[in-house]
Amino acid sequence: MKFHWSPAIKQSLFFLGVQHGYAMTQPKTRRDLHGPFFKDYLRSVKSLHGWEDGGRFFTNYVAHPMQGSLLGFIQVQNDPRGTSRRFGRSGAYWQSRLKALAWSAAWSTQFEIGPVSQASIGNVGLHGKQTYVDLVITPTAGFALMLMEDALDEHLIRKIERNSGSFYLKITSRMILNPTRSVANLLRFKKPWHRDGGLR
Repeated sequence: MKFHWSPAIKQSLFFLGVQHGYAMTQPKTRRDLHGPFFKDYLRSVKSLHGWEDGGRFFTNYVAHPMQGSLLGFIQVQNDPRGTSRRFGRSGAYWQSRLKALAWSAAWSTQFEIGPVSQASIGNVGLHGKQTYVDLVITPTAGFALMLMEDALDEHLIRKIERNSGSFYLKITSRMILNPTRSVANLLRFKKPWHRDGGLR
């Protein structure tokens, strides 16, 4: 059972496209597209310093962790072994989720300072806002959020599914209690409440 590299990369690129598409709706992003691309990109990356970037609390400490968790679930859903791991103390579960953390860290770093990033498209660092907060918080807090969704899936959603005969209650609980897993499903063109094992 090998990792599905091609779908995982395509889903991550799809999400990256959505992120940059949203960024393009902001005047400040479009404004900075007019300078010399490579020169401004390098200047943006070199300006990386400090912690606070002037962003809102929600953006830095809610939205970015959700981004990190979503990227982690992209890795999980493309790992045949990872999809079957249930929250708990087993070494196999933690090995799976640490791989997801690595995937999340790599893609979130790319989004911040990589060749197709906020530093290259929009040149965020040119205005002193390229800091370490997103590089650290996105994968680490995202990892914590992913674990929390796994725990809810194991201990609460499964209980709801065992005790309820309502299809709509089951799928609603999956979407509300596992929001980033649900969006990761959409990126592979699955229903948001999809599980690889079906409804339990």
